[in-house]
Amino acid sequence: MRILLLLTGRHRTPSINRALGLLLVFNAGAVNAGGFLAVHLYTSHMTGFVSTVADNLVLGNMALVLGAVGALLAFTTGAATTAILVNWARQHRLRSGYALPLLLEAALLLLFGLMGAITLTWHTPFSVPLTVLLLSFLMGLQNAVVTKMSSAQIRTTHMTGTVTDLGIELGKMLYWNRAGSPPERQVRANQARLRLFGSLLAMFTIGGIVGAAGFKHIGFVWVVPLAMLLLALSLPPLAADSRRLRTIWYAWRRAYVRRRSSH
Repeated sequence: MRILLLLTGRHRTPSINRALGLLLVFNAGAVNAGGFLAVHLYTSHMTGFVSTVADNLVLGNMALVLGAVGALLAFTTGAATTAILVNWARQHRLRSGYALPLLLEAALLLLFGLMGAITLTWHTPFSVPLTVLLLSFLMGLQNAVVTKMSSAQIRTTHMTGTVTDLGIELGKMLYWNRAGSPPERQVRANQARLRLFGSLLAMFTIGGIVGAAGFKHIGFVWVVPLAMLLLALSLPPLAADSRRLRTIWYAWRRAYVRRRSSH
């Protein structure tokens, strides 16, 4: 219980950020790969969606442009939602700031798992089914959580930055330092960062394998265990804040009643 409270609590350390990052990168890999089998799109790949907009504006395929714009807006909205929730919690001195967006993600994952086949048929103004927008929103939501809690050192929903940083550290490790060069001029790899980026890449890959296999053999309900993982991470800090949250709720309700009565 205490470990779960620390993982998504207000006070952060590099080891706590690393542990939470590894859990969430596994989750992101599973949702991204499984979601691809459902909608034939990698819904965390915003670079690809921006390129889709550019290419299809030139080709005149406005349906694909609308679909890509919808995914971009959903991802951006997810990230903005995380920022709102985290900053709201910080303003109210809550310990569960990072738990709130994870709780929302868990609820939406459960919705996706229980209604995924239905949402594939729900059309939107963006020429893509609701499932695409939902998964893109989830990816933006989660990526912003880890970005904020790690001060942008860890990303979970896409591996471009992680692989780049891993390559940089590998390059430093393989660099040949001439004999006799002073220590301050020698190139040395940061072993901690090397292990972190290698672990993130491995966990994303493992998550992708689990997600793809789960969707192939089980179907949409494969995301329910992933939602349970997020619930396990988010509920302990929220339980610790329960008294404070009730106080905030009662104060909001009294203010709302006063405003209504004044009109």
